[in-house]
Amino acid sequence: MDLREFNDASADRLRPMLAACCDVPRWVATMLAGRPYADVRALTHAADQGVRDLDDEEVNQALAAHPRIGDRADGDSTEAAWSRGEQAGVGDDAAIRAALAAGNREYEQRFGRVFLICATGLSAHQMLASLRRRLTFDEAAEAVVVRDELRKIAVLRLAKLVDTDLEVPA
Repeated sequence: MDLREFNDASADRLRPMLAACCDVPRWVATMLAGRPYADVRALTHAADQGVRDLDDEEVNQALAAHPRIGDRADGDSTEAAWSRGEQAGVGDDAAIRAALAAGNREYEQRFGRVFLICATGLSAHQMLASLRRRLTFDEAAEAVVVRDELRKIAVLRLAKLVDTDLEVPA
């Protein structure tokens, strides 16, 4: 789908596709209400700002839709397929998978939510290093990182949806 099709599609058609980008009803509604987008830059800005505007409860809701790093997302949904592709760098190394699983458990005990990282283009070693580093963060610092990772994932997934190369704003 290109931007024109995105702008013209029915809300009912787009709603599940947008939820696969960021599974928060208010974010999805904001993206739908902002149509038509004049260009890809405007679409990117809306997606980026929409995630920045999420409250803590909505961030946690979005996190609930993401599998643990190292877990293979099941099913044939768009979100599951995207997740499998994004986590391609995890590979099949049993030792890395075990380290990620242990790190995920420690992270969830410490922060009470799934560890989220924009895994696109990262190796398993890079993901594991980030997980270990972030385990040293306090709650406030980690909350900032989580929101930023969620934002990057939402914008990258939206790029897949509109079949374009969107730049993730800094």
